Parts: sequence; C-alpha cells; structure tokens
Amino acid sequence: MTRDVSSRPRASPYGTWRSPVTADAIVAGVIGLSQIQLDGDEIFWVEQRPAEAGRNVVVRRGAGGVIDDMTPVGFNARTRVHEYGGGAYLVRQGTVWFSNFADQRLYRQDPGRPPMPITPEKDIRQADLTLDERRQRLIAVREDHSTGSASAVNSIVGLPATPHPGPSPQGGRETAQGGRGALTLVEGNDFYAAPRLSPSGSQLCWLTWNHPNMPWDGTELWVAELADDGGPGVARKVAGGDQESIFQPAWSPEGVLYFISDRNNWWNLYRWRAGRVEAVIEQPVELGAPQWLFGMATYAFESEQRIVCQVRSKGVGRLAVIDANAGRLHDLETPYTAFSPFIQARSRQAVTIAGSPTEPVSLVAVQLDSGRVEVLRRSAELAVNPSYISVPEAIEFPTEGGVTAHGFFYPPKNPDYAPPAGDLPPLIVYVHGGPTGAVSNALDLTDQFWTTRGFAYLVVNYGGSTGYGREYRQRLNRQWGVVDVDDSINAARYLIDRGRVDGNRVAITGGSAGGYTVLRALTSTDFFKAGASHYGISDLEVFHADTHKFESMYDQSLIGRWPEDRQVYRERSAIHFVDRIMSPIILFQGLEDKIVPPNQAELIVEAMRVKGLPVAYIAFEGEQHGFRMAKNIKRALEAELYFYSRIFGFALPDPIEPVLIDNLKQPAGKP
Repeated sequence: MTRDVSSRPRASPYGTWRSPVTADAIVAGVIGLSQIQLDGDEIFWVEQRPAEAGRNVVVRRGAGGVIDDMTPVGFNARTRVHEYGGGAYLVRQGTVWFSNFADQRLYRQDPGRPPMPITPEKDIRQADLTLDERRQRLIAVREDHSTGSASAVNSIVGLPATPHPGPSPQGGRETAQGGRGALTLVEGNDFYAAPRLSPSGSQLCWLTWNHPNMPWDGTELWVAELADDGGPGVARKVAGGDQESIFQPAWSPEGVLYFISDRNNWWNLYRWRAGRVEAVIEQPVELGAPQWLFGMATYAFESEQRIVCQVRSKGVGRLAVIDANAGRLHDLETPYTAFSPFIQARSRQAVTIAGSPTEPVSLVAVQLDSGRVEVLRRSAELAVNPSYISVPEAIEFPTEGGVTAHGFFYPPKNPDYAPPAGDLPPLIVYVHGGPTGAVSNALDLTDQFWTTRGFAYLVVNYGGSTGYGREYRQRLNRQWGVVDVDDSINAARYLIDRGRVDGNRVAITGGSAGGYTVLRALTSTDFFKAGASHYGISDLEVFHADTHKFESMYDQSLIGRWPEDRQVYRERSAIHFVDRIMSPIILFQGLEDKIVPPNQAELIVEAMRVKGLPVAYIAFEGEQHGFRMAKNIKRALEAELYFYSRIFGFALPDPIEPVLIDNLKQPAGKP
C-alpha cells in the first residue's frame, strides 16, 4: 500500500475514515502460528487458517528453505484435550504423529504415505506427545470420555507408535506395551501435562494438579524411573504444591531436569540436580506463561550451558540467553517485543514466534551470536504502509486498592484524514480473555482495523493478567467481575482525564472471559456507552454447571466456593441485572461452543428484548470457542463496526452488511 505524501489530509470526524485495513484483507492474509518443532535441519510448525474454515495444518520448512504442507486436505491437526488443545503433533525423522480434530484419533504419517490411525474409534483424546525411541512407543496425555464417569478421566499413557494391522486397538488399560493397547503410566489425579523423557529414556517427568487449582495456581512436578519394559517405577515429587505454579519441565542434553517456578513471585528458571532444587535465574521478570495450551515452551537448550529464553517485564518481551553455569541473563538485540510461548533451539540458533509494534507476529530464526534475524513465515501478509500504523503506548494507571495496573493505548492514526478542531476520538476498551492471559504490543491488524478508522483503542492488562508476577495475577482471586471491571474503567478514565478520548463515546469489547467483563461492566456500572460481548459468560451458575472439566472449578478461585458462595455467583451474573443495563450491546456466539455454551448469550439477548433495551445478536454455525472461519471473523468485525456507527451516530465511508438492532429507537447516523 502506498500513499501520495503530497496530498493534504481531508477533514473528517473520527470513526468515518476510510481504512486500507479491511476485514476482507485481514481474513485473507492472516494465519495463526504455533507449536514449533525441529527435526534435523527441518523446521515444523502449525498454521491455523481462517480461509480453510480454521483448519490446523502441520507445515515444514526444508533445509533448502522450501515450505510445504504436511497435513493432507481432509485432516485437521488439532486436539480437544482440555478443549483448548495444543501439543497436537510430534515429528521425528520425517514421520509425523498428529491428532485429527474430527475424530480425535492419533494418526501416523510416514514420508510419502497417507496418515494411518493408531488409536481406536472411541471418545478418547491425546495431547502433548513425546517419542520413547528406546521402546518404540509414544507417551501422551490422555483424556478419556468413554468410561461412563461424570467427567473425563485424565492420565499419562504409553501408546504403540505404529498403526494396528487389523481392527482398531481398544483404549484404556488392556495390555502391557508388548500388546497393541495403551499402557497407563500415571493416573489418579485430575490433570496431567508435559510428560518428558530424559535423554537416556530411563526417567519420565510430568506435571500434575487437582481441582480446584488451575495450572497457574498450583502444580506439582514429579519424576519416576522407568523399568526396562517401560512400566512406571517409584515416583517422587520434585517441586510444586497448591501455592506454586510449575511450568515447562525439560531435560538438558546431559539429563539435568530444568523447570520454571513462581515460588519467588516471578516465573523464574530452576533445576533439579543431585536431589536438590537450585535457582538458575531469580529476577523480577517472567519466563513462564499460563498453561492454557499443551506443548508451550518459553526456553530451549542450545547446549548444556546455553539456554535461550523469552523474558517479559511490564508486559514487554525480549529474547535472552542464560549462561546456565554462571546464572547470568544476557539480552539479545532483536527488534521484537512480544513472543508467543513457542521456542526451539539448535547450534547457535533459536526459532521462535515473535512480533513488535510495527511487525506482525512471525516465525523467525535468530542467530544467537550475531542477533541476525530471518523471517520464515508471517502471520499477516497484508502490507501496511508504516504511516498508517498506530504504535501503542504502554500506560500505567492508578486503580482501586492503591495499586498500579497496566495497558497499551493505540491512538487513532490515518494520514489521509484530520479530525475537526476540538474533536476527540471514540474509545474502544478491549478486555482480553482467560481471564488469566495478557495482551502484548505486537502488531495486530485487528487493532489497526479500528485505529485507521478513527477510533482510539485501549488494551487493558487488568489485575489477574500474566506477565506481572504471581501477586498481580492473584489480584483477581475471588474478585472476578470486580477487579477487571474497575481496571477497565480506570484505564479509560486515565485517558479521558488527559483529554485523549471522548468520554461520551466509550465502548467495551472482549471475548470469553473478556466478554463476561463486558456484560458485568454494563450491569454493574453506567460508565460505558456501548458493549460488544464475544462468547461471554452471562450466568455464572449455569457456567459452573455446564462447562468442561478443565475449567469446571476455575470459578471457585475467581468467585468463591460452591455452593457456599452461591449468592456471590448470582450477584456477579449479568443475567440477573439486565434491567440495570443502560447501554446498547451486541453479542457474538459460536453455536458449537462447549466452553461457553450458546444459551449463555441467548439468555441475555432474550432478557434485553423483553426489557426493550437495544440489543443485537449474531450466532455462527460450526464455530466453537473463538471464531476460526474467515467469513465469520469478517462478519464479526464488520458487524461490530456497524453497531458502533449506529450507536454513536456517524456515517460509514463504505457500505457493509447491516445488523438488526432490536429496540434501537433513538436517531442514529446513516450507516
């Protein structure tokens, strides 16, 4: 995209600017990148492609730089363990094992051959694969939905690595490894993750935790000796507990067990050596991440002595190298400030997923000695002239309880337009999901979709967000629906008080837990003038009873004990206070969502209609938790824009598909 720099900007109100960042361009050129693996000189990763209905494809970059798809058409490399998935494939010496989304069976794909199933046709799911070469088997986290129990049964199992020549093998605890079934290695707790074999194959480590903890609350790291036949031996706990979160155990090349722990408030690096835990790095920085997905990695071994890692401080990331012997952290000079939690390393090189305020998240190879960067794959191919890019400002603002909260502010920017004198931009406050998550400052074309049209955009890393230490993360404990709302309002007030935005045109938007904050903010305050809830929770009691195992007790740390604190659940559920909503709202929902079922949105839509309050509702067939299909991502973006144009009364420069807004009676600008 080019621009005639000699042309003078046209005078036009905020919100009415014509933008080069269209919804069509975003969905056509944007992919998700995750799950890096190295296999000899080849690099593998997973791409989530909206243009292919959200299909996940394992992709390979050969030693010569040629990129090709490994996952054939008709297959989707995605697991549903914990519903959020991750850790869906493994590659060794050209062979790929992966979980197929449609049937959740594991498949083996040898070079030049079609995928063949190696697990049965039952409701049994696998994730977080590792190869036990010594015994020619896979080790995986299993989530068994076929037992008839009230909830899924989780365990760590050994599985045959080759397809069964006859009928499909039966799941469960049928036979020893010499047979065709699964051998249960670890069981008895609610959850497991990160089974990892020592280089010799003689020891297995893993993470485990129990309800009501989530993995960022309290986990345990265990190690067991394996018998020659692969069966489990005596196990011992290495670290962790209810008040310590362990993340990413990994064996060094020489067989020393490393892991990340937040025992000192920050997710720092430790190791277990000679039966003792010792600190490798203890600094007020974060090396870990919330374990929503399997297979995440924020550090990797280049050698026994040199570890390359992702580090975050005040929401901003950087790449660094750790001298494991001296315990020193040395920053690498790269242009990146944001990282997805995936990294691998080999001699003098790290491969990771990184972005910056002016560069989209990309798969990159970084030379550790020189810092030279090679971009291997971009998540967005839409070329945006830098003059249109709004670079975020990191802000810190005071909030309730005398503490400081954090966010990133994107001012409106489009060199083709100038606002009328004295005009202030409308503000969209974005609330991330999780709620234990965080938003980085990497270039996201969705943010620029708004800023190039004349909106100010504010991303809030409210109390409970990760990247600021355990204490900041725990600000949300029993305060969900309070702290997140307070921080969102105080972030907006910070900008209003400084004359940066129009306090009469402030909207709040978010998905999942962020959608809950939207609904909660609109029912507990009159601050926001409009809201957009994407698959948000409206009834915490229904959510408690109707969600999946992984999150089924998450609410008890965020809200209170069930059923003792049932009244708190009711007081913080938007569905019971719809009559308090004074502002219009639009809701978006996937009809196959198992995490936040559709009835959560439909309850509040119907209540809004009965009360005569302005409401719009858009439901998507075939979508789960989060939208993956290009047509639906486009529709959601444009529908939210149309909604704001009607509510805030400005004309859109280009026609888009209208949205039916029930009960909208006041005059509005022409869309």
